[in-house]
Amino acid sequence: MHKLTFFPSGNADTALIDIENGKKILIDFADMHSKNDATDKRINLSEELRKDLNTDSRNDFDVVAFTHFDKDHVTGAPAFFYLDHAAKYQSSDRATITTLWVPAAAIIESRTDICEDARIIQAEARYRFEKGYGIRVFSKPNELKQWLSDKGIELEDRLELISDAGTIIPGFTLENDSVEFFVHSPFVSTINQTGKVVRNNECLTLHVTFDVQGTKTRVFFTADASHEVLTNIVTITKDHQNEHRLKWDVMNIAHHASYKSLSDEKGNDETVPHEEVRQLCEDYAEFGAVLVSTSRIVPSDNTDDQPPHKQAVSFYRRIAKKKLGDFLITMEHPTAANPEPLVIEILGRGQRVVKKIDSFAAVSSPAPRAG
Repeated sequence: MHKLTFFPSGNADTALIDIENGKKILIDFADMHSKNDATDKRINLSEELRKDLNTDSRNDFDVVAFTHFDKDHVTGAPAFFYLDHAAKYQSSDRATITTLWVPAAAIIESRTDICEDARIIQAEARYRFEKGYGIRVFSKPNELKQWLSDKGIELEDRLELISDAGTIIPGFTLENDSVEFFVHSPFVSTINQTGKVVRNNECLTLHVTFDVQGTKTRVFFTADASHEVLTNIVTITKDHQNEHRLKWDVMNIAHHASYKSLSDEKGNDETVPHEEVRQLCEDYAEFGAVLVSTSRIVPSDNTDDQPPHKQAVSFYRRIAKKKLGDFLITMEHPTAANPEPLVIEILGRGQRVVKKIDSFAAVSSPAPRAG
């Protein structure tokens, strides 16, 4: 059985993928819990992941992916992981990373507003990429070639560590692992056109396909992708006749249910998305689809500038209802009073959400699906 786990960390992202063969993939790491605030309901992520590793008698992740370097995707990572670039991050109690996944923007970014934790992970990514091991970089804009050249390295000497949008990521196959990872973005043209890094436009978005006993279950990780990025994903994927890479059963919806991942306009009662984004969220969603918002509780009014936005949530809830699926918020699962990790099991009949009711465990399952 494969398993997805989303963690209640407020407006922040961390997702753990446990593959049936024992491999572990972590997508983002944001430990936002305040140890000095007894009322903070956000999970102590470091403690929770350490407990998970100990249960499996291991101290490593096969892959750790950082979709981009906003603090809500990287906070606490330097304190948790063993990092090769500096001895002060190399104590035996730290979790090791076999392969680090980052977008090219994470290597070349030089913005002054990068947070300190992101700066440390950037140093690790740069160290591995320069040395030529233990990393995969997504897209190869001109600035990446220049960065390598400044280090005395030819781009051609690092091509085996780079994946472009529209390709399957090496290291996992349906035949050997019952899972494959397809990268939708970042697009190489984005940075080349602007000459600068805009993190939400350069973030790593992934389409994961699980195959269990002939049944395919597809999961979309959209990070903080803007509606412009999602529109490009739909348009380009359709142009390449790869529409099966747009279908999904589980979606980690973009940017903590921000309306900006749907449209320029928030709307009054419900955000009206751009047509291509609507197609992605509605037309390509399978029956019984599960939409996950890694976010805080939805505000009751319309005055809050920060996500989740009530109008965007109204759109997502309508899609879940239409597909007879679930719309779930990590800080409300199973209850707002006591949020816990959201677990979705990938089985031979599709996916099911593991729900806790008091001290009993229950599951919510969609109808059986063909492969």
